[in-house]
Amino acid sequence: MAYGVAANRLELLQIADAVARDKSIDKQVVLAAMEEAMQRAAKAHYGAENEIKVDIDPKTGETHVSRYLHVVELVDNNKTEISLEDARARNPAAQVGDIIAETLPPVDFNRINAQNAKQVIVQKVRDAERERQYEEYKDRIGEIIHGIVKRSEFGSVVVDLGRAEGVVRRDEMIPRESFRTGDRIRAYIYDVRREARGPQIFLSRSHPQFMVRLFAQEVPEIYDGIIEIRAVARDPGSRAKIGVISKDSSIDPVGACVGMRGVRVQAVVQELQGERIDIIPWSQESATFIVNALAPAEVTKVVLDEDTHRVEVVVPDEQLSLAIGRRGQNVRLASQLTGWQIDILTEAEESERRQKEFAERTKLYMDTLDVDETVAQLLASEGFATIEDVAYVPLPELASVEGFDDETAEELQNRALEFIEARNKEMDDKRRELGVEDAVIEVPGVTPAMAVALGEAGIKTLDDLAGCATDDLLGYFETGKDKERVRVTGALEGFNLTADDANAIVMKARVKMGWIEEPEVVEEAAEEEATEEGAE
Repeated sequence: MAYGVAANRLELLQIADAVARDKSIDKQVVLAAMEEAMQRAAKAHYGAENEIKVDIDPKTGETHVSRYLHVVELVDNNKTEISLEDARARNPAAQVGDIIAETLPPVDFNRINAQNAKQVIVQKVRDAERERQYEEYKDRIGEIIHGIVKRSEFGSVVVDLGRAEGVVRRDEMIPRESFRTGDRIRAYIYDVRREARGPQIFLSRSHPQFMVRLFAQEVPEIYDGIIEIRAVARDPGSRAKIGVISKDSSIDPVGACVGMRGVRVQAVVQELQGERIDIIPWSQESATFIVNALAPAEVTKVVLDEDTHRVEVVVPDEQLSLAIGRRGQNVRLASQLTGWQIDILTEAEESERRQKEFAERTKLYMDTLDVDETVAQLLASEGFATIEDVAYVPLPELASVEGFDDETAEELQNRALEFIEARNKEMDDKRRELGVEDAVIEVPGVTPAMAVALGEAGIKTLDDLAGCATDDLLGYFETGKDKERVRVTGALEGFNLTADDANAIVMKARVKMGWIEEPEVVEEAAEEEATEEGAE
């Protein structure tokens, strides 16, 4: 590069052309770098305080060196300024504020100037090359790219992509696979970032989308958009699950992905080092999709909890190990695929729990309503879960229970109401002992029992309650030290409240505090309802 600055005009353009082609950058960028290099040399020769500009004609290669002088009334610095009188001697139309360009003779490059020029040009060309690489690859995030392994660094693999380099970090590789210098490699571009050492192109072979893109290459229906992969979960190198759906009812999405004699899925499996892939029909119905996701295990019952986003799945006793999978792999992947926290029970465990709940409810009614075991069992078997259910259910519904009449139903409700009243009084006394202020119990939706629970959780004033989030009342999950989900108990977790119920209590407390106005709460609720209806 050093000789390029001192070369004649034709050679200058030839060098600029050669560098631009070699580095795949614009020729004008190279010429701009040469201009800056010459400008620095000229400043070193004529003095750094001079305002010097160098222009290279891109057609002829001719170099023009100019010094800019500002026209002023009174000259303070003759290196950058010129008086109006002197300026008009050169240009009669000159005015104060104009700039006069003074042509200077070209600078002869000595060894130091040439070395400095080379550094400037190399740096500018490198910067332009990095910018070109970033601009080229930032829009290719999400693509599969082919490359050749260039070298290994601390377990990571550097890949020659032709016009750039990418890196596959150790944690983005499939376990137990290794590459040698010169090996061909396919990987997924998941990020491109500007960094001090240049643009970094991050590649992955363990990313879930790598498998999605491989299927798109092997299955024309996916590439054409007829079949869509809606969900993916991977245990790289071991097992994966994908949820697929077809927009054309005449095409079986699972069969299309498997291919004739499994040829399509096997092509993906081979690329992923033998990773076993379960292809599952995706369903908008969460319960159906969860059942499909746990395949090959059979499921007999599914119970969804929308608030906590947990699902309880019951399987036959002999299917338990199949549903859980080796080291919990099957249920873990199914959970990732569906987005639900899955708890698996056997039929025997579920039956035992049902019997236990039935016995507990029976005892509850026997103790609180002072009835015999038969009546208590009838209530429990009809789905009455709490004393409140008995107290506030419409009387005809209670009287319709087999073996009950209107008189029996009315007596049961009276006993339930008496029990609730006595319990509320007891809870109210306890609430006062805990120091929970009356304003808390006056919030619509808060019962005396809830007030006690709030007090035990340290929520004792209206200000405390208004400052709560819904999760503070209902509980939530957080990631523990071992990256396991840990349940944080909510103050009102045992009261079977929905997220809307808990949110309403908090909002009403905020209204009482004067933080918000009642109409705003109503409007927000209406907006939420409208949004939900639109989504449906």
